[in-house]
Amino acid sequence: MGVIRKGGLIDRVAQRLYRHLVASSPMRPAPLQIPRTSMKGALQQLKQLGFAPATIIDVGVATQTVGLYEEFPNIPLLLIEPVVEYEPFLKKIAGEHNGQYVLAAAGEKNGTTILNVHDQKFGSSLLREMEGESVDGAQREVPMLTIDDLCAERKLRGPYLLKVDVQGAELRVLSGARRVLEQSEAVILETAVIGTMLGGPEAWDVMDWMKQVGFVVYDLYEFQYRPLDGALCQIDVVFVKEKGKFRERHEWATAEQRQAMRINAERQYRVGCKSKGQE
Repeated sequence: MGVIRKGGLIDRVAQRLYRHLVASSPMRPAPLQIPRTSMKGALQQLKQLGFAPATIIDVGVATQTVGLYEEFPNIPLLLIEPVVEYEPFLKKIAGEHNGQYVLAAAGEKNGTTILNVHDQKFGSSLLREMEGESVDGAQREVPMLTIDDLCAERKLRGPYLLKVDVQGAELRVLSGARRVLEQSEAVILETAVIGTMLGGPEAWDVMDWMKQVGFVVYDLYEFQYRPLDGALCQIDVVFVKEKGKFRERHEWATAEQRQAMRINAERQYRVGCKSKGQE
């Protein structure tokens, strides 16, 4: 392509062509325009590509999971939370968002389990902390139910959007949700880059487990750095079906997008050369 002179006729034509190609492309780079530093952005990315769950399952609710309810305000919602002190929040969410709640831990089987209830309630877990008993809080026996049975009993239909934030017990939760996973297009998991819970999986273990049941990493957000040394400690990961709708194509861009990027890149190169007196 010839020289593109800034402000000249060729430059103006190139800019119009670039805007036209980007606007008319069936796969224009809209996903890149959505900041995905939060659950809200990650869900907006999926929504613009046609994601529409029939049921949302929120495991480990605590006081709320704002982005989940805001992006899908009228979708039937199942809240699963074992800390009874959070029940007032669960009632409020269920009343405002077409939901129902269960005071129980989600797990690999139905029965009871021991929950380590932290003093501040946040961070309570089926697992114990690496730091020792001084931060584990008090042990409490709570009901444990599988997500598969809960959805079957309550006649909650798929496709599901499953979110799990359970402080290291995510594989126990997922083990009791195999039927639900078969009918899910997206799963959101908080995972540990550095394991701080005794016996808890790290992100790579979770990714391997999810791969075995047909899911792969699609998006990352919410990076949490530990106060100990500032190291990255937790990330939220969006998984999608490896052979699902969000993985149907593997190209980097359409031919039209490639052309638009080439035009823009050459224009930027010429502008840079001019600013350095190299034109």
